[in-house]
Amino acid sequence: MTMGKRQMHLGVFWLGTGNHSAGWRMEGAAKSNFDFSVIQAGARTAERGKFDLFFISDGLSFDAGDHPSFVTRFEPTTLIAALATVTRCVGLGATVSTSFSEPYTVARTFSSVQQLSAGRAAWNIVTTSNDKAALNFSGDQLREHDERYAVANEFVDVVRGLWNCWDDGAVVADMTTGQFLDPSKIHELNHKGRYYSVKGPLNMERSPFGPPAIIQAGGSAAGQELSARTADIVFAVTNGDPTSAKSAYDSLKGRVAKHGREPHDLALLPGVMPIIGRSDAEAKEQLAKLQSWLSPTNALTLVSQRIGHDISGYPLDGPVPEFKPTPTGHQTFSQTILEMARREKMTLRDLYNVTAAARGHWVIYGTPKRIADTMEEWFLAERADGFVVMPAYFPGAFDDFVDLVVPELQRRGLFRTEYAGSTLRDHLAQRSMA
Repeated sequence: MTMGKRQMHLGVFWLGTGNHSAGWRMEGAAKSNFDFSVIQAGARTAERGKFDLFFISDGLSFDAGDHPSFVTRFEPTTLIAALATVTRCVGLGATVSTSFSEPYTVARTFSSVQQLSAGRAAWNIVTTSNDKAALNFSGDQLREHDERYAVANEFVDVVRGLWNCWDDGAVVADMTTGQFLDPSKIHELNHKGRYYSVKGPLNMERSPFGPPAIIQAGGSAAGQELSARTADIVFAVTNGDPTSAKSAYDSLKGRVAKHGREPHDLALLPGVMPIIGRSDAEAKEQLAKLQSWLSPTNALTLVSQRIGHDISGYPLDGPVPEFKPTPTGHQTFSQTILEMARREKMTLRDLYNVTAAARGHWVIYGTPKRIADTMEEWFLAERADGFVVMPAYFPGAFDDFVDLVVPELQRRGLFRTEYAGSTLRDHLAQRSMA
């Protein structure tokens, strides 16, 4: 039996009110990101679609003008622990910031979820890019971008070190001798670094399912280095330009090799919002309807957050100003969005319409065949190893993708028809067999 052709990976980015900021206004759409029954149904839909990953973001501040799913949300590690009890195979990813956490706590939390979920946990590493979060943690502002990544690199090393303090078989539980532990198989970490001092070990044995998977979303040079060294999945941002996407893909895979890893050890998954219709025209009408509901205030807030500059004082129908990257904001989002704006000669109004639709991610629309054609083209051209699907609203838009697009990808041999195993690492390793 030989290895068959490469197959794509699929994750879903969960926002209960929909990834489109006005998605909750669609008829039949969920209107809460704080209703467990809705989230539970979404996770089960992802599992029905044989998705690799059900992925939940997080934020540590409140803004009444923010995306509806950001103003009220569950703490994500608690949530994926609960979802582990109502799903069997789909991976469960949660975001935890390295800027406002401690490595020992994060290591224990994700080890617990890894065991409770039987090997399906994933930690999405973020460094936090919103200064408002610092105000909730006894600070005034974030560290600058590169220092946040220096902290993150050490943080991740400590967490992974703690995960490895226990060898397999450390728990003996010998009823005859009365020996419970083999001390020779438990090791202190004794980490002393620039930012952290952690003795270890964890008061928790190693999970038989191995360590949790690691997700990373940073696209800056510092973010790519962290991803190349440590990540199993990279959640990438793309504006739909094939040339820049291919360049980013090749750059990241090259960095992976520098760290002694194989290119296939890391799956690069761009975010994409598919708008699906029975015809291209119907899909375009659906997108136009969603766009017609945009609140200018919310859209301006989202754009300002993404590019790191307050745009409220600029004329909406004027050109996008020549903004420079900020030391603390979303550098990759900012660069990607501003490059798109310059390339397509957008006004600020054009930019905030696009950004409010999917917060700067790629929006594609059309029939299920057209959506599958686009995904297939990008996958076969090695611009992506799969996609993080960002439905405009739940449950309808996600159901359409699972019921209409996934079968099309399966017919083409591009996506699994069944899970090959029950853990997230099984899914990430899966290839078709010939």
